[in-house]
Amino acid sequence: MKRSEVNAILADADAFIRSHGYVLPPFAYWSPEDMKARRAGIGGIVDARLGWDITDYGTGDFASTGLFLFTVRNGNAADLAHGRGMLYAEKIMISRKDQLAPMHRHDVKAEDIINRGGGKLALKLYMSAPDGSIDEAADVKVSTDGVVRTLEPGGILKLHPGESVTLLPGVWHAFWAEDNDVLIGEVSTVNDDETDNVFAEPIKRFSKIEEDVEPTHLLVSDYRSWLG
Repeated sequence: MKRSEVNAILADADAFIRSHGYVLPPFAYWSPEDMKARRAGIGGIVDARLGWDITDYGTGDFASTGLFLFTVRNGNAADLAHGRGMLYAEKIMISRKDQLAPMHRHDVKAEDIINRGGGKLALKLYMSAPDGSIDEAADVKVSTDGVVRTLEPGGILKLHPGESVTLLPGVWHAFWAEDNDVLIGEVSTVNDDETDNVFAEPIKRFSKIEEDVEPTHLLVSDYRSWLG
Protein backbone atom coordinates (compact mmCIF):
# COMPACT_ATOMS: atom_id res chain seq x y z
CA MET A 1 0.00 0.00 0.00
CA LYS A 2 1.17 3.53 -0.69
CA ARG A 3 1.55 5.85 2.30
CA SER A 4 -0.69 8.37 0.55
CA GLU A 5 -3.45 5.74 0.44
CA VAL A 6 -2.89 4.95 4.12
CA ASN A 7 -3.14 8.66 5.02
CA ALA A 8 -6.43 8.96 3.14
CA ILE A 9 -7.86 5.85 4.80
CA LEU A 10 -6.94 7.23 8.24
CA ALA A 11 -8.72 10.52 7.54
CA ASP A 12 -11.83 8.79 6.22
CA ALA A 13 -11.84 6.36 9.13
CA ASP A 14 -11.59 9.12 11.73
CA ALA A 15 -14.55 10.93 10.16
CA PHE A 16 -16.61 7.71 10.06
CA ILE A 17 -15.80 6.89 13.68
CA ARG A 18 -16.74 10.39 14.83
CA SER A 19 -20.01 10.21 12.86
CA HIS A 20 -21.06 7.40 15.21
CA GLY A 21 -20.19 9.38 18.35
CA TYR A 22 -16.99 7.48 19.14
CA VAL A 23 -13.88 9.57 19.77
CA LEU A 24 -10.37 8.13 19.65
CA PRO A 25 -7.89 8.82 22.49
CA PRO A 26 -5.59 11.87 22.24
CA PHE A 27 -2.50 9.89 21.18
CA ALA A 28 -4.32 8.95 17.97
CA TYR A 29 -3.67 12.44 16.66
CA TRP A 30 0.03 12.68 17.45
CA SER A 31 2.31 13.11 14.46
CA PRO A 32 5.37 10.92 13.95
CA GLU A 33 7.46 13.81 15.28
CA ASP A 34 5.27 14.00 18.40
CA MET A 35 5.78 10.30 19.03
CA LYS A 36 9.53 10.53 18.55
CA ALA A 37 9.72 13.46 20.96
CA ARG A 38 7.66 11.57 23.57
CA ARG A 39 9.35 8.19 22.96
CA ALA A 40 10.78 7.84 26.47
CA GLY A 41 7.34 8.10 28.03
CA ILE A 42 5.13 6.14 25.63
CA GLY A 43 6.35 2.60 26.15
CA GLY A 44 2.82 1.65 27.15
CA ILE A 45 1.60 2.63 23.69
CA VAL A 46 4.47 1.23 21.67
CA ASP A 47 4.94 -2.04 23.56
CA ALA A 48 1.21 -2.81 23.58
CA ARG A 49 0.96 -1.75 19.92
CA LEU A 50 -1.86 0.67 20.54
CA GLY A 51 -2.94 2.85 17.66
CA TRP A 52 -3.71 2.89 13.95
CA ASP A 53 -3.66 -0.32 11.93
CA ILE A 54 -4.57 -0.84 8.28
CA THR A 55 -4.17 -4.00 6.27
CA ASP A 56 -4.88 -5.22 2.77
CA TYR A 57 -3.57 -8.65 3.80
CA GLY A 58 -0.89 -8.32 1.14
CA THR A 59 -3.41 -8.40 -1.69
CA GLY A 60 -2.80 -4.90 -3.01
CA ASP A 61 -6.57 -4.33 -3.14
CA PHE A 62 -7.71 -2.77 0.13
CA ALA A 63 -11.18 -1.97 -1.20
CA SER A 64 -12.06 -5.64 -1.71
CA THR A 65 -9.84 -7.37 0.89
CA GLY A 66 -8.84 -5.29 3.89
CA LEU A 67 -9.68 -3.87 7.27
CA PHE A 68 -9.18 -0.69 9.28
CA LEU A 69 -8.41 -1.16 12.99
CA PHE A 70 -7.44 1.00 15.96
CA THR A 71 -6.25 -0.71 19.13
CA VAL A 72 -7.48 1.39 22.04
CA ARG A 73 -6.14 -0.74 24.91
CA ASN A 74 -4.22 -3.99 25.24
CA GLY A 75 -2.84 -6.01 28.14
CA ASN A 76 0.26 -8.12 28.51
CA ALA A 77 0.19 -11.68 27.18
CA ALA A 78 2.56 -12.77 29.96
CA ASP A 79 -0.18 -12.03 32.52
CA LEU A 80 -2.41 -14.69 30.99
CA ALA A 81 -0.19 -17.41 32.46
CA HIS A 82 -1.08 -16.48 36.05
CA GLY A 83 -4.55 -15.07 35.39
CA ARG A 84 -4.03 -11.67 36.97
CA GLY A 85 -3.43 -8.23 35.51
CA MET A 86 -4.71 -6.52 32.39
CA LEU A 87 -5.95 -9.57 30.49
CA TYR A 88 -8.10 -7.75 27.94
CA ALA A 89 -7.96 -5.61 24.81
CA GLU A 90 -10.26 -3.30 22.89
CA LYS A 91 -10.33 -2.30 19.23
CA ILE A 92 -12.51 -0.19 17.02
CA MET A 93 -12.67 -1.33 13.40
CA ILE A 94 -14.32 -0.43 10.12
CA SER A 95 -15.50 -2.89 7.52
CA ARG A 96 -16.42 -1.18 4.29
CA LYS A 97 -19.30 -2.47 2.15
CA ASP A 98 -18.33 -5.81 0.55
CA GLN A 99 -14.77 -5.55 1.92
CA LEU A 100 -13.64 -8.99 3.08
CA ALA A 101 -11.64 -9.74 6.21
CA PRO A 102 -10.41 -13.21 5.18
CA MET A 103 -11.04 -16.49 6.95
CA HIS A 104 -8.92 -16.89 10.09
CA ARG A 105 -8.91 -18.09 13.68
CA HIS A 106 -7.02 -17.41 16.90
CA ASP A 107 -5.28 -19.89 19.18
CA VAL A 108 -5.49 -17.74 22.33
CA LYS A 109 -7.80 -14.80 21.82
CA ALA A 110 -11.50 -14.94 22.65
CA GLU A 111 -13.37 -11.94 21.27
CA ASP A 112 -16.69 -10.22 21.18
CA ILE A 113 -17.38 -8.73 17.75
CA ILE A 114 -19.92 -5.92 18.11
CA ASN A 115 -21.82 -4.06 15.41
CA ARG A 116 -21.51 -0.48 16.69
CA GLY A 117 -23.45 1.08 13.82
CA GLY A 118 -23.96 1.32 10.08
CA GLY A 119 -25.11 -1.62 8.00
CA LYS A 120 -25.32 -5.33 8.73
CA LEU A 121 -22.13 -7.24 9.53
CA ALA A 122 -21.99 -10.71 7.99
CA LEU A 123 -19.72 -13.42 9.43
CA LYS A 124 -19.02 -16.79 7.83
CA LEU A 125 -18.21 -19.32 10.56
CA TYR A 126 -16.66 -22.77 10.93
CA MET A 127 -15.46 -24.82 13.86
CA SER A 128 -11.93 -26.24 14.02
CA ALA A 129 -11.08 -29.88 13.37
CA PRO A 130 -8.76 -31.58 15.91
CA ASP A 131 -5.73 -30.57 13.82
CA GLY A 132 -6.85 -26.92 13.78
CA SER A 133 -8.03 -26.92 10.17
CA ILE A 134 -11.53 -25.93 9.09
CA ASP A 135 -14.12 -28.55 10.02
CA GLU A 136 -16.60 -28.59 7.17
CA ALA A 137 -18.88 -31.09 8.91
CA ALA A 138 -19.37 -29.70 12.42
CA ASP A 139 -22.20 -27.34 13.31
CA VAL A 140 -21.12 -23.99 14.72
CA LYS A 141 -22.37 -22.87 18.12
CA VAL A 142 -21.79 -19.28 19.15
CA SER A 143 -23.24 -16.93 21.74
CA THR A 144 -24.94 -13.81 20.40
CA ASP A 145 -25.59 -11.38 23.23
CA GLY A 146 -25.95 -14.31 25.64
CA VAL A 147 -28.18 -16.42 23.38
CA VAL A 148 -26.59 -19.56 21.90
CA ARG A 149 -27.16 -19.96 18.19
CA THR A 150 -26.37 -22.97 16.02
CA LEU A 151 -25.35 -22.59 12.38
CA GLU A 152 -24.45 -25.15 9.75
CA PRO A 153 -20.76 -25.32 8.74
CA GLY A 154 -19.95 -22.17 6.79
CA GLY A 155 -23.20 -20.60 7.88
CA ILE A 156 -23.59 -16.83 7.69
CA LEU A 157 -24.38 -14.94 10.88
CA LYS A 158 -25.71 -11.42 10.35
CA LEU A 159 -25.38 -8.81 13.08
CA HIS A 160 -27.52 -5.69 13.03
CA PRO A 161 -26.38 -2.53 14.82
CA GLY A 162 -26.18 -3.20 18.54
CA GLU A 163 -25.80 -6.96 18.18
CA SER A 164 -22.68 -8.94 18.98
CA VAL A 165 -21.20 -12.43 18.82
CA THR A 166 -18.64 -14.13 21.07
CA LEU A 167 -15.98 -16.07 19.15
CA LEU A 168 -13.94 -18.46 21.25
CA PRO A 169 -10.41 -19.57 20.30
CA GLY A 170 -10.48 -21.92 17.33
CA VAL A 171 -13.66 -20.61 15.70
CA TRP A 172 -12.85 -19.80 12.07
CA HIS A 173 -14.39 -16.57 10.85
CA ALA A 174 -14.43 -14.23 7.88
CA PHE A 175 -16.54 -11.08 7.80
CA TRP A 176 -17.71 -8.18 5.65
CA ALA A 177 -20.20 -5.31 5.70
CA GLU A 178 -23.21 -6.44 3.72
CA ASP A 179 -25.19 -3.35 2.75
CA ASN A 180 -23.42 -0.31 4.22
CA ASP A 181 -20.10 0.36 5.96
CA VAL A 182 -20.04 -0.94 9.56
CA LEU A 183 -18.32 0.37 12.67
CA ILE A 184 -17.16 -2.69 14.63
CA GLY A 185 -16.15 -2.93 18.25
CA GLU A 186 -13.92 -5.72 19.48
CA VAL A 187 -13.50 -6.62 23.15
CA SER A 188 -11.13 -9.53 23.64
CA THR A 189 -8.47 -11.36 25.53
CA VAL A 190 -5.01 -9.78 25.23
CA ASN A 191 -4.35 -9.21 21.54
CA ASP A 192 -1.26 -10.41 19.66
CA ASP A 193 -1.64 -9.80 15.94
CA GLU A 194 1.91 -10.92 15.21
CA THR A 195 1.54 -14.53 16.39
CA ASP A 196 -2.14 -15.27 17.11
CA ASN A 197 -3.68 -15.03 13.63
CA VAL A 198 -4.00 -18.27 11.67
CA PHE A 199 -5.27 -17.71 8.13
CA ALA A 200 -6.95 -20.29 5.92
CA GLU A 201 -4.97 -19.00 2.93
CA PRO A 202 -1.29 -17.95 2.78
CA ILE A 203 -1.79 -14.21 3.28
CA LYS A 204 -0.09 -11.53 5.35
CA ARG A 205 -1.53 -9.80 8.40
CA PHE A 206 0.48 -6.58 7.87
CA SER A 207 0.93 -4.66 4.64
CA LYS A 208 4.16 -3.42 3.15
CA ILE A 209 4.08 0.39 2.89
CA GLU A 210 5.50 2.29 -0.07
CA GLU A 211 6.69 5.67 1.22
CA ASP A 212 5.47 8.05 -1.48
CA VAL A 213 4.56 10.81 1.04
CA GLU A 214 5.19 11.53 4.72
CA PRO A 215 2.88 9.71 7.17
CA THR A 216 0.15 11.67 8.89
CA HIS A 217 0.23 9.21 11.78
CA LEU A 218 2.25 6.07 12.39
CA LEU A 219 0.71 2.63 12.11
CA VAL A 220 1.44 0.05 14.80
CA SER A 221 3.50 -1.78 12.18
CA ASP A 222 5.69 1.36 11.83
CA TYR A 223 6.74 1.51 15.48
CA ARG A 224 9.85 -0.64 15.28
CA SER A 225 11.33 1.10 12.24
CA TRP A 226 10.31 4.66 13.16
CA LEU A 227 10.61 4.61 16.95
CA GLY A 228 12.98 1.74 17.74
